[in-house]
Amino acid sequence: MTPTDPSEHTPLLQVDNLTVSYHHKPVLWDINFDLPQGTITGVIGPNGSGKTTLLKSIMGLLPADYGSISLFGQPLKKVRNRISYVPQRESVDWDFPATIRDVVIMGRYRKENLFRRLKKEDHEIAREAMEQAGLLDIADTAISELSGGQQQRVFLARALAQKADLYLMDEPFVGVDAATEDAILKLLTRMRDAGKSVIIVHHDLQTAYSFFDHIVLLRTRLVASGPKDEVFTANNLQDAYGGRLSVLSRIGDLMKREEVQMKQGPGE
Repeated sequence: MTPTDPSEHTPLLQVDNLTVSYHHKPVLWDINFDLPQGTITGVIGPNGSGKTTLLKSIMGLLPADYGSISLFGQPLKKVRNRISYVPQRESVDWDFPATIRDVVIMGRYRKENLFRRLKKEDHEIAREAMEQAGLLDIADTAISELSGGQQQRVFLARALAQKADLYLMDEPFVGVDAATEDAILKLLTRMRDAGKSVIIVHHDLQTAYSFFDHIVLLRTRLVASGPKDEVFTANNLQDAYGGRLSVLSRIGDLMKREEVQMKQGPGE
């Protein structure tokens, strides 16, 4: 009998008493939750609820007023190479003179190898990442010529080239078409099935129920965190969204449809 790897039971992410402020105004207030490894987690909540702030705090891009964050049971500085961060598309200068290949290969650089020549293996990993993201045929295209969906795929390919264990993504579905959204979701599902973990900031409440395994629901404070069926309750959604009944009604209809489909099974 193969012994169990104790690291498999270590939380992916542990957030304890986290408070983060902008200009002395709390954006996140006394947040506590943890997440298991090997899941796709959606961070959702109304505008201004602290979703992007949480992601930036996890990556050490914003200092905390109070509290602590651990990843794989370690502080960020000890596991940074295991984490890939995909920011919002709008944060990048897409007029920069670079090709898709140039951007993706950047995923192979680390702090300790910034000045060494990349190996054949690095280029092969980048090639594989572009292939997975559906970009290999246009790898030498300038990033300034790409559509919004293609730009998002470039971000994803660069993240894949890092060979990380945790992927943090800020609004990856904004401005992409339905085909790109579907392709990204399929790729993320394959990554999860291979043991990777993904945390995504997402703004659309209705698709969140379909997309994610776990949900972190924020409204400056933590409203709820856990498997999606435990988080998506009328009380939690009203606490977060202030009782927007039309939204809650559509979510209820979606949950009922998914429940019926699960009972019927495929092909029925």
